[in-house]
Amino acid sequence: MKIGLRLFLGFFLITGLAAFFVMRVFVNEVKPGVRQAMESTLVDTANVLAVMAADDLAAGRINGGTFSRDMEAAAEREVDAHIWQIPKKRVDYRVSITDAHGVVVFDSRGRDLGRDNSQWNDVYRTLRGEYGARSSPESPQDEVHTVMHVAAPIYAPGMTPKKLIGVLTLSQPNRTFEPFIAASQQSILRRGGWLIGLSALIGLLMTWWLSRGIGRLNRYAQAVSAGQPVAPPKPRRDEIGDLGRALETMRRKLEGKDYVEQYVQSLTHEMKSPLAGIRGAAELLQEPLPEAERQRFARNILDQQQRLTLTIDKLLALAEVEQHGWLQTRERVVLAEVFAQAAEAVGTRLRAAEVALDIDVAEGLAAQGDGFLLRQALSNLLDNAIAFSPRGGRIGLSAVADGDQVKISVRDGGPGVPDYALERVFERFYSLAAPATGQRGTGLGLPFVREVVRLHGGRVSLGNGEGGAVAVVVLPRV
Repeated sequence: MKIGLRLFLGFFLITGLAAFFVMRVFVNEVKPGVRQAMESTLVDTANVLAVMAADDLAAGRINGGTFSRDMEAAAEREVDAHIWQIPKKRVDYRVSITDAHGVVVFDSRGRDLGRDNSQWNDVYRTLRGEYGARSSPESPQDEVHTVMHVAAPIYAPGMTPKKLIGVLTLSQPNRTFEPFIAASQQSILRRGGWLIGLSALIGLLMTWWLSRGIGRLNRYAQAVSAGQPVAPPKPRRDEIGDLGRALETMRRKLEGKDYVEQYVQSLTHEMKSPLAGIRGAAELLQEPLPEAERQRFARNILDQQQRLTLTIDKLLALAEVEQHGWLQTRERVVLAEVFAQAAEAVGTRLRAAEVALDIDVAEGLAAQGDGFLLRQALSNLLDNAIAFSPRGGRIGLSAVADGDQVKISVRDGGPGVPDYALERVFERFYSLAAPATGQRGTGLGLPFVREVVRLHGGRVSLGNGEGGAVAVVVLPRV
């Protein structure tokens, strides 16, 4: 399982469990919370009604007095209320009054008159000066729906100390506020669902953000281990960014160490032959020699010095290119302009070798990359083509679009590349003798071209075509 999926599942599991238990607590607390609020309201109402009923109860007219008429009028009222979008059409209160012995003397529903309620918890506790309340089934056969009863003492008006003359019990079925409980629970569940969904989205975004950084580091490490050109991950101000910078620093140090060792060995090997030639010519010049011989050995020393200088210059140029793990400059490069600049750079050598250059490139055809490096690479390919072309020959430099790529070709009129050398022409310091002069190059031009093309994410090849060698460079097209 990928680390991104693990992070997401872990985050979602923690958030989901937390939200589940929190919602469960809230949902379970809604019902008792509403009942407690209702009980508090019933207590207030029962005490207000107890004061209102005191005069009629003390005067013995509780069933025909003002209190009774008011209760009857309240029961007949039509209520048109919408509480939290839940309609309420009538008054659900039921009022019953018992005397000081617990016998029912008034009932707003006209029931249970004369019944002894002294053993009911609401009446029993109130008659003893305590708070009385109970919850009982609406009917003996119904164990699901219950009624909440709250009692308040009725005292004889105007008497000190207070004299208890009865108990008023206010009742309300619990089912009357069950819609409010259900609505609250649904609201909590709905909002909780949004909370879980939002948490999952945040977790997904966070996981994607972390996984993207880790994925970039992984791709970078894989590309470096495979020797591919790749830029370091984009800077980040966190531990992943620190790790990316540490990996890039480590790569540079390791590559720099290997690079120096390799180049010291290569440079030492290539300098032995010119230095040996210079030493031999210098030793001979110390002896008495004819003027012609002396001039020949002096020219030999100059030629070897130029070869050393050229080798060092090209080696430095190659080293600079190879040290770049990625392309430092990336822009739109118009190939017609680069071709013209490369042709101008080798113009002197073309005239000296009496070789013509034919350029064929469409206007506006462009590649993505570094114009300076591409011009240097083309100059190296043209140098090779000039060295291996006969006098009076022609060199072709062309470019064509091939889908999302550009194919650049450099053709010469020479003998072509021997089969045994086709696999080695891009090796550092490997070179073939030019047909006209028999001299070998530095063997660094084609490796330079290969590195430049590598930085551009393209490919290069050298083979034989009709009438000579053909170098093909494929680059991304703009």
